[in-house]
Formats: sequence, C-alpha cells, structure tokens
Amino acid sequence: MIGYTVRRIVMSIFLLFLLTVAVFFLFSILPGDPARLTCGKACSPSIIEANRHRLGLDEPPLVQYGKFLSGIFVGRVFSADSPQPIVCEAPCLGYSFTRHEQVLHLIMRSAPVTFWLAIGAFIIWIVAGISLGIYAALRRGRWQDRTVVSISLVGYSLPSFFIGLVLIFFVIIKLQWLPFPSYVSPFENPVQFTQTMILPWLVLATLNAAFYMRLTRNQVLETLGEDYVRTARAKGLPERTVVVKHALRAGLTPIVTAAGLDLAYLLGGAIISENIFSLPGLGSLAVSSVTDSDLPLIAGITLFTAAIIIFANLFIDLLYALIDPRVRLA
Repeated sequence: MIGYTVRRIVMSIFLLFLLTVAVFFLFSILPGDPARLTCGKACSPSIIEANRHRLGLDEPPLVQYGKFLSGIFVGRVFSADSPQPIVCEAPCLGYSFTRHEQVLHLIMRSAPVTFWLAIGAFIIWIVAGISLGIYAALRRGRWQDRTVVSISLVGYSLPSFFIGLVLIFFVIIKLQWLPFPSYVSPFENPVQFTQTMILPWLVLATLNAAFYMRLTRNQVLETLGEDYVRTARAKGLPERTVVVKHALRAGLTPIVTAAGLDLAYLLGGAIISENIFSLPGLGSLAVSSVTDSDLPLIAGITLFTAAIIIFANLFIDLLYALIDPRVRLA
C-alpha cells in the first residue's frame, strides 16, 4: 500500500507540472494582446509597449514561464522597476490587471460559494440516488422498480437550466415560498443561506441522482448474480447479510470512483446553476473573466480547477485501493 501511494503521489505531482506547462503556453498563444486589453480606452503604441513591459510580456516565453512557476512557490513582483511595484504573494497564480487584484484572492472569494453548492447537491444526490437504486434492484421487475427507473429517466432527460427556471417561476415567483436568492455565508445567516441554496442544490442533484439511480441499480443487480452471492445464500445466511455484506460492498465500489470525480468536477464551478441563481461562485467568475477577456484570471481558474480534479483523482485511487486490494497491483 505504501509503494502504491508513493507512485500515485509522484504521478500526481508530475501531472501538476505538465498542467502548469499546458495552461501557461495555451493561454500564451491565444488570440488577443493582454497589453492591449488592459490599457483602457486611451491607448497608443507607446502605452501598449509600456504596458507589455509592465506585464512582463516582452520577455522570452521560457523566462515568462519560469517566473510564472516560481511565483506559485515564492511569489512574484510585477513592474519591479516602476515606482509602485505590484507584489503577488505565494502561491501566485497571476495578477488580474482588469480587477486589480491577485487571481488567487478572486478565486478564494468565490470558492466557498461553489464548495457549499457542490457539497449540498452531492449529499442529496448520493443519498437519493444510491438508496433508490438499491431499492429498485432488490425489487427487480416489480412496480417499485419500474417507478424508480421511470423517475430516473425523466430526471436524466431534463436539462438543468430548464429545471432551475421552472423552480424559480413556481417556488419563488408564483407561490412565493422562498425569497429571491441572495447569497450569504452559512456562518452569518444560516436561514438565508439555506433559502438561497436549496433550489440550486435540487437542480444539481436531480440530474446526478437520476444517473446514480440507474448506475446503482445495474451494479447491484450484476453483483447479486455473482457466484459468491449465490454461495452465501446456499449457506443459509440471512438475506440482509447477503445483500449488505456481500453484494453491496462489491457492487458499490465502482460508484466511489464516479462519485468522487463528479464532485471534483462540480467543485470547479457549476456555471449554469450559479448564473441562473445569481450565485457568486467559480462558475460565475469564469464566465465574467471570459466576458472581460481577463486572461490571467481565466488561466488561474483553469489551473485551480484542474488541480482539484487531479487531487480528487488521487484521493479516489487511494480509497479504491483500500476497498479493493487488487488495485494496488496495477
């Protein structure tokens, strides 16, 4: 287990390094001159050139990448030879000259919103999806099974923006059961926080819960047909022991991987739900950065989100190895 863990950590670090290379050089070749985009309306060639020097864009690409990479570990100084240099503290993912703030500070201000959105939706869809999937599998062919399958099919077919707009119209506008969303921290006002987040949670959970109903049902049905399950029943073990101890443990193992990756992707920002419900999360920040052509912020969000997915994948691999020892031999 120790050797497997070391290999996975080394591989993750290597992937992070490749990620920084890909993100930096990808955004370096994108169309659009950052020096021109950040100089305002009254631009002239001399101002653009001075701005390019201030941003460090007049240096060779490898030198720029070296400063970008070192900034993550030790920080970075922009416009070092000017009377008012800009200090970007480590870990520095860049500086937004459009918003005049460190990229990481902007991300950290939006990340808690996305975190609470992802965690709340994750809990709902995991509990509902897995429990209903197991329930349907244990009643295969009966009306309960057909009902769950039908619900999952409908939930999986509806786009998230449609569900969100329907909930806003009926729950907020028509019935006035909830006020219009206005995000506050759960530590400041738990009631308003819950009122704001409950509909986004349901929107995100509906699609994913429908998928996990079908996935869990199929996994459990496949496991119940295995030889070791039939052997356990032949030994006279109680049905609860056969299902819980033998079938579910093996049947739910693949779901761990899917659930972890889905959560990681969601932590990167739920763009549609955040914009529909006016939540200032990473998804909304990414949309506004694209609209403003804020390349350092776009690159920072991309790097931050991809790093979350890499670390989540590492955690899932280690957890999977604990559940199934055969993985460690891979």
